Amino acid sequence: MVIVKGDYQELVDEISALLGAPATLENRDFELIAFGAHDGGGDGESGFDATVLDPVRTRSILTRRSTAEVRAWFEGFGITRATGPVRIPPTPEAGVHRGRICLPVRHRGFALGYVWLLDDDPGPTEQQLGAAMEVATRIGALLADEAQAGADLTREFRAVLTAERGWQRDMAVAALRTALGSRGDGLHAVVCVAPWRSADPDDAPAARTVPGAAAVCTVPWGTTAQSLAALVRLRSADAMAPAHTAAARLLESAPGGAAGIAGARHGLEDLGAAWWEASAAARAALAERRFGPVAQWSDVGPYRLLTALPPEAAHDPVGRQLLGPTHRELARTAEVFLDCAGQAGRAAAELGIHRQTLYYRLSRVEQLTGLDLDDGEDRLLLHMVLKSSRL
Repeated sequence: MVIVKGDYQELVDEISALLGAPATLENRDFELIAFGAHDGGGDGESGFDATVLDPVRTRSILTRRSTAEVRAWFEGFGITRATGPVRIPPTPEAGVHRGRICLPVRHRGFALGYVWLLDDDPGPTEQQLGAAMEVATRIGALLADEAQAGADLTREFRAVLTAERGWQRDMAVAALRTALGSRGDGLHAVVCVAPWRSADPDDAPAARTVPGAAAVCTVPWGTTAQSLAALVRLRSADAMAPAHTAAARLLESAPGGAAGIAGARHGLEDLGAAWWEASAAARAALAERRFGPVAQWSDVGPYRLLTALPPEAAHDPVGRQLLGPTHRELARTAEVFLDCAGQAGRAAAELGIHRQTLYYRLSRVEQLTGLDLDDGEDRLLLHMVLKSSRL
């Protein structure tokens, strides 16, 4: 079952018409799904007029979400357990300048969302609210269907990214293609966000809350952590903005994390390789903050190769002493020198030291590593060890 935003919009507009007031629909995480039109107020088709709204409602509509503090405040009125309309009084100190009516959206006993209205005097009648609750029940069934469809996509997408190569992955790709339908044949980019905020494998946002995402799932990251994967639709291989937008949105829920974006691909056949690229780019962004919180695979330079090395590569014997806690300044000096292609003047300026100091430090590096920094291969080995140590 394919559910589109228009389905929700029509139902929200129906509630707005029944109650004679603009209604707003949010999911249970307080993310905006739709807000209703109303001829009796507002400006334009949406009924949105900031002059008659308070800061909480204005922020919800403009940013399509509410803050954690706002969510906790409203939940304090028992809306997660309510089976009928809940009236919430105005509280200016909380940014709620006008009272609210909350219509809980439930399905089989579970709260899946909320319909919000500004509470005017005298406000809607009990008969009107009863009719609106019937529409809210229909919204609940629609949200439940979407949640089930999303859960299926989450399962299928995770299966593709975690399956072994061979027939297992082929079967997982076939299942995901069936679930996505015609959307699976388009142009996509895979995004990796790591580490994700929770180790719970089911703690992934709904795909519709991530701009342009066709599917979202969690994937193991190391032995105990999780990463997040998103399959983002693109219009052109040269226009990666949708992938960057999705990554930025997801990073809002992963403080301290980083995101990687794979190269664009048509169809689903190369999702395994795309996931490797995205997760490698995320590792590079975590290791080298100069890549920014969001790094594209095409932009991480030597880390495209370094991320392919096994973890033990960073423990090469030449770096055993140099990478110890007592020689951090020497290790940094060697890395800056090598980043500057062995140009002493540039390296000294970058480090803010005299050339003679640089030469002395480099001689100490040679003593600790047993390498000859006049030899190209020795330089390459040391550079790889220094870079890979942060991975």
